[in-house]
Amino acid sequence: MYSGQGFSLIGEKGRFVLPPDFRKAVRDSGQGERVLCLAKHPRWKCLTGFGLSRVEEFESELNREEGIALERGLDFDRDLRAQQLYGFARVPFDDSGRFVLPERFFKLGGLSDAVFFQGGGKMFTIWNPAELATMGNGWEDAQETCADLAAQAQSGKARK
Repeated sequence: MYSGQGFSLIGEKGRFVLPPDFRKAVRDSGQGERVLCLAKHPRWKCLTGFGLSRVEEFESELNREEGIALERGLDFDRDLRAQQLYGFARVPFDDSGRFVLPERFFKLGGLSDAVFFQGGGKMFTIWNPAELATMGNGWEDAQETCADLAAQAQSGKARK
């Protein structure tokens, strides 16, 4: 499970740093492999991140979502949803959590030189701080945490 928050400025060699708690959970999920799974969030302009073991849950998640749609009389495009779930990228990271974000994810997630990580249980989200700031009610804690962590990162960068 992913809980908590983190923040990373893009560093030398174009790398971000996965927060320590998330790094451990991703590595544990992959049975020790340092592989971060990344995908575009299906509704929000951000990315989702998770470990390899989450893939084992995708079929039951598809069945559950399809069942809910049928109960509610809603359309459900199983093929589209399967592509969203299974279309993730596998991104390696080093022992310090540094990883290179594939170029397409900058556009898909609206990302630039700073990212905010927000725990979300089975996965976490990766936000451009400016995009997170546009989210409405219910996002206040994440927005304030992001602003605090960004200020800390900027002041630390200024000291170097």
